[in-house]
Amino acid sequence: MKYKPGPADIIFDILIYVFFISFTIMCVFPLYYIFINTISDNELVAQGKILFLPDGIHLANYIKVMRLNALPQAFLVSVSRTVIGTFLSVICTTFVAYILTKKALWHRKLIYRFFIVTMYFNAGLIPVYLTMRSLGLYNNFFVYIIGVISVFNVILVKTYIESIPESIEESAAIDGAGYLLIFIRLIMPLSLPILATIAVFNAVGHWNSFMDTLLYIRNEKLYTLQFLLWQYLNESNQLASTLRQTVVVGGSTFNPATVMTPTSVRMTITMVVTLPVLFVYPFFQKYFLKGIMIGAIKG
Repeated sequence: MKYKPGPADIIFDILIYVFFISFTIMCVFPLYYIFINTISDNELVAQGKILFLPDGIHLANYIKVMRLNALPQAFLVSVSRTVIGTFLSVICTTFVAYILTKKALWHRKLIYRFFIVTMYFNAGLIPVYLTMRSLGLYNNFFVYIIGVISVFNVILVKTYIESIPESIEESAAIDGAGYLLIFIRLIMPLSLPILATIAVFNAVGHWNSFMDTLLYIRNEKLYTLQFLLWQYLNESNQLASTLRQTVVVGGSTFNPATVMTPTSVRMTITMVVTLPVLFVYPFFQKYFLKGIMIGAIKG
């Protein structure tokens, strides 16, 4: 029998669609608002007149911001720490999670509980800072990638690996494969959904981080893009004045609509920092939901 929806079902479906469409607009609109303000007449933006549609469209803000001397180096540092840090984190997290699934591990439950405890207790900011200095990581690029293991990600990956049939590993072990070979040739390929998920978590975390730069880095060549954004947001008035004084080739005068203001500086730099994540995320999205669901639920 074919089910025929009644009036109550139709009303319920309409309410659900309205709710999720409204929620989507609430999530997307702030980013859209920032974007249209970066390409609109800067004078109108400063007056708060750009709300829903751009006016006086131009790309001068992006051109001027991209000419900032420190930006290319900071972009390179951010990309490097994101790629290297994410790769190391995924490999190390997966290997630790795999080891914790082995019943042959000495005091496996005790070691696992030790990992769990570190989620709730830590030494504090000052002891961690002193430890980093004593390890020679002050003003060192490696301070960005030393924290390679997240206990939360270990739990996700461990649960996912435990959902893989044991018979697969037993067959490989009968053929003479050891733990390391099983991990590389079987566990890693079978765990791609959850690996993509934690890769997204780590990549976004690395890309958005700036506190480690604030605490441990004084060398301007090691500044990250997010730290520069934080600096520029705090110094937007001075930066806008600097950009306004840029010499225009050929002696032409500034178009008032493209003169940088503190507001346009803040919004343009925010978009420059955010866009790379928006472009990369869709490539991992197809793994994201599957990895979270299978990694979080067993059985």
